[in-house]
Amino acid sequence: MHEKTSIETMIAALDVGVTRSASDSGLAKLTPLHREVVRSLPRQEEQEIRVLFATLLPGDVTPYHSHRFPVTVYVTEGTFTLALDDRPQVEIAAGGVFVEPAGIRMTGSNRGTGPARMALFYVCEPDTPFADAA
Repeated sequence: MHEKTSIETMIAALDVGVTRSASDSGLAKLTPLHREVVRSLPRQEEQEIRVLFATLLPGDVTPYHSHRFPVTVYVTEGTFTLALDDRPQVEIAAGGVFVEPAGIRMTGSNRGTGPARMALFYVCEPDTPFADAA
C-alpha cells in the first residue's frame, strides 16, 4: 500500500510542478522554461519525436529554410539569431527558448565571438525531413 501511495503522490506532484525523489527524503522542483500553444503539429496516427543538438561557430549561417512543424529551440550557450520572413529578427541568448513557427522561411546565424549551442525539440510525421529549402 505504501508503494501505491508514493506513486500517487508523484503523479499528483507533477500537476503542481514538484516531483518526489525515489527516496522520501527530498523533492525535485520542475522549472517551466516555456509554454506555447501551436496548431500545426502532425495529426497522423503516429508521430515521431526528435531531439537534436546543434553548434554554430562564430560566423556560421544556416541555409534559408522552413519547417513543416514547429521546432522548439533551447539555447545552452552563446546567442542564436533568427531572421524570419515578415517578422522581427529574434535573438535567443543562453537559457532562452523560442518556437520556430511552421511554414515560415528563415535563416539562423551566430553573430557572436564564441559558439552558439542549442537543443532542438520537435514532433513530426515519421521520416519527415528536418527542414525544407526555401
